[in-house]
Amino acid sequence: MKVPLHRIAHARSGDKGDGSNVGLIAYSEEGYDILLQQVTVDRVREHFATVCHGKVERFEVPNLKALNFLLHDSLGGGGTESLKIDAQGKTHGQGLLQMIVEVPESLLNEET
Repeated sequence: MKVPLHRIAHARSGDKGDGSNVGLIAYSEEGYDILLQQVTVDRVREHFATVCHGKVERFEVPNLKALNFLLHDSLGGGGTESLKIDAQGKTHGQGLLQMIVEVPESLLNEET
């Protein structure tokens, strides 16, 4: 099944200078495996193409079933310099949770 990421994970985001930091945390081990396979640097870069003008880095945090992404050059200069509505990148986590991934139906039955 194709579903938005929020069905298998939650997120938290914030600013790191002119970049945003997006943590994506799976609800289960099977969900984490899906994150590892499908939430790649290329897909995240494409998902945030209109927001992120720099490189995207991904860090794996297996003991937390999490991925952390740094979206460089995504905040228009950062909190005090930016004219963007979301100068601290607080909405980037929610934005990433809208990305569509493929999951087995059994995973959704376990999660609900």
